[in-house]
Amino acid sequence: MTASPNAANQVNVALAASKTKTAVPKAGGFDVAEIAHIRSLFPTLSRSVRGGAQLAYLDSAATAQRVSPAMAAARSFSLSHNAAVHRGTHALAEEATTMFEGARQSLAGFFGVQANELVFTTGTTGAINLLTWVLAKSGRIKPGDRLVVTEAEHHSNLVPWQQLALATGAELAWLPVGQDGRLDLDGIDAIIKPGTKVVAFSHASNVTGALTDVATIVGAARAQGTLTVLDAAQTAPHMPVDFARLEVDFAAVSSHKMYGPTGVGALYGRHDLLADLPPGPTGGSMVEIVTMRETTFMPPPARFEPGTPPFTQAIGWAAACDWLTSLDLERVAAHEHALTEYLLEGIGAVPGVRVLGPAKAESRLGVVSLAIDGVHPHDAGQYIDGAGVAVRVGHHCAQPVHRALGESASTRASVGVYNTEAEIDRFLTALSQVRPYFGAV
Repeated sequence: MTASPNAANQVNVALAASKTKTAVPKAGGFDVAEIAHIRSLFPTLSRSVRGGAQLAYLDSAATAQRVSPAMAAARSFSLSHNAAVHRGTHALAEEATTMFEGARQSLAGFFGVQANELVFTTGTTGAINLLTWVLAKSGRIKPGDRLVVTEAEHHSNLVPWQQLALATGAELAWLPVGQDGRLDLDGIDAIIKPGTKVVAFSHASNVTGALTDVATIVGAARAQGTLTVLDAAQTAPHMPVDFARLEVDFAAVSSHKMYGPTGVGALYGRHDLLADLPPGPTGGSMVEIVTMRETTFMPPPARFEPGTPPFTQAIGWAAACDWLTSLDLERVAAHEHALTEYLLEGIGAVPGVRVLGPAKAESRLGVVSLAIDGVHPHDAGQYIDGAGVAVRVGHHCAQPVHRALGESASTRASVGVYNTEAEIDRFLTALSQVRPYFGAV
């Protein structure tokens, strides 16, 4: 099927009119030389893909590319210091333990908390599942209690709470999403009401990009003595995220969205709360005394880290966070905000394309999901991929929010610190050709 020349030309003219190119960073972002240096630290960005096209990676909301300092730190550890941590007194064991706990200390500082409040997990999904497991074992959740989530949640912050409700006889309720893609908090006091034991919510939607009003939710929860759980997977690499200042009780986060390795993340919990919870999975390392009849357990965070922890990955993750700190996360946020403005302005010039969620860059991340009239997201994604531009298609592990916005799936472009206006131009050009190519105009 071929595109209509007239329709395609009209779209290209509209796109050109919407753009105001500049090499000067907006509001404290990065200049051209700085972005070139940042990009040089991501080897994957230099490769070509379909038919020799230069890769433009706009899928950081799914998983970000890995920064060289993170890979170098993990490699150096593996080559020169590899040994089991918290076991043995030989030189390598001591070095490995020191480096692993140093990574914990560094990451805790990055998130504004204490090292004994940070439990290593397999990622955000693992952290939330660990928390729901130990809450179930603790007996804190009883039949008739209320658990609250939101309609905007990734399945990883929805399904575990569903399962906890089923296992305990608790009631599951949720804060709804409005047609603007933001949480509707007008009736929050009727949802977070007496008997509510937990409120779990994302810092930003992985579909709409909308930032959550954390203070309002935390305030409503505190009024009822309710625990708060923050999914910070989407925000942690894109803006300063300080769990203590946000005043949440628990939080979950992943390395692979923060330019670090896969297979590692963390559960933050206030130390007094962690100390009052039983272990989840059990085994070696997290024990004090074991007899044939009973076991006593280490204090947090060791209590929640049985077996061999992901120490190589944790060291790589800490290096990625140190690198982000060196950039200044306020400047990272400014750079990505400018890219998000540019992206949304360009999308607005393409007929038949609807942004799911806020159409302006205020109070949102550069996570932009689209409904394209007459074209299935998978078809759109394949066409855009043909131009060398990587985007995400599908429901993004967030079916309820898609359903709330009248769609079953979408095409999603998401920006990271390494992206440029030129890459967004390539995406917009390909996007403008999708409907003509499939005869949907």
